[in-house]
Amino acid sequence: MTPGSNLPLSAARVAVDVTAPVRLDVSGLLLAADGKVRSDADFVFYNQPGGPGVTHSAAAGGGGDTITVDTAAVPADVEKIVVTASLDAPGATFAGTEPTGTVTDADHGTVLASFTPPRLGPETALVVVEIYRRGGAWKVRAVGQGYANGLAGIATDFGVQVEEPAPPAAAPQTPPAPAAPPAPPAPAPADQWGPPAGAPAPVAPPPAAAPPAAPAPGTGTGAGKVNLDKGRVSLQKNQTVSLVKGGAPLLGSVRMGLGWEPAFRGRDIDLDASVIAYGPDRKKIDNCFFGKLMILGGAIQHSGDNLTGEGAGDDESITVHLGGLPPEVTGLVFVVNSFSGQKFSDVAKAYCRLVDAGTGEELVRFDLTHSEPRTGVMMAKLIRQYSGEWEMTAMGEFVDARTVRGMAKPAGQAL
Repeated sequence: MTPGSNLPLSAARVAVDVTAPVRLDVSGLLLAADGKVRSDADFVFYNQPGGPGVTHSAAAGGGGDTITVDTAAVPADVEKIVVTASLDAPGATFAGTEPTGTVTDADHGTVLASFTPPRLGPETALVVVEIYRRGGAWKVRAVGQGYANGLAGIATDFGVQVEEPAPPAAAPQTPPAPAAPPAPPAPAPADQWGPPAGAPAPVAPPPAAAPPAAPAPGTGTGAGKVNLDKGRVSLQKNQTVSLVKGGAPLLGSVRMGLGWEPAFRGRDIDLDASVIAYGPDRKKIDNCFFGKLMILGGAIQHSGDNLTGEGAGDDESITVHLGGLPPEVTGLVFVVNSFSGQKFSDVAKAYCRLVDAGTGEELVRFDLTHSEPRTGVMMAKLIRQYSGEWEMTAMGEFVDARTVRGMAKPAGQAL
């Protein structure tokens, strides 16, 4: 399978094995229609190996852990089961490691599907595949979504309550002999935050215990990420903002305004703003620019061409209805090109800003602090997270490309 592809399941009971050259911790999360677990009981992993219709079995003889799904026993209000993998070794990333998810008929052992996520790097956890309902039938989809903040980041996105570490245990009621002081408690494994039913809750050490890994493609900046609750966010290059306000993802219409001014008086600067839509495999789905003002059934619309860059305010803008984007669109890259061949060193005050299209409120702004003598720049990207929310990252990456067509490959690589 390839990222984003899906297949119908021909068996009612399926087993998902995730294997790699290194030890992995594999888990399954049962998600309702809102994309969240109904309770922490829907998180199935080595320390809580049973859930409704879903079980976890540990690796034997060096093999991979297995999540088994009995689709006939999955509750009606559960729409999908996501299978995740995280690295067992503290601080390790998936760079150089290729995990493979294999889906088999749990009763007969027949292989139904296999998927190896491509291009892994600083990710420390992955959503490998999902088993989901569609039209009364069950399917499997290859996902390969990476997270830079470990299994805790995945669990939090899907609504699992990740607790703070428990305080040191109180002295036992029957103290040890005076000559033998009590041994310090053993630390819990890094991703062990869900106790078995009825047991005390051993939990993960706080994220600050180790420096965060570099963000994976499309995963933002981890603990440094901000949302929109405090008003307009001013980004610097490579910074990320989560488009969440008041605890709810922003899924209405937003407008990306792009502006620039000539660096020298008396010279017109004809730049073209565009947006390129990508799927989960980083392949271009479509692009919207002055020659194609509407794409994806009207979910993305362009304001039209500005030939000079003169005047106050945005020179060109692109409106995106986030909630109306097809599910196969997982990334948008906003670019500006100089079709006439003028260089960005002739441009002053280039910026992009994200505006609430309904209220006109400016949400996010990114001002380019430098320019290069090149003909294209990737200004910003919007990435759909697996939880459904969007994140905006400031880019400011210059390339040699005079048209949006020439931007498709470098922009896809930058996702």
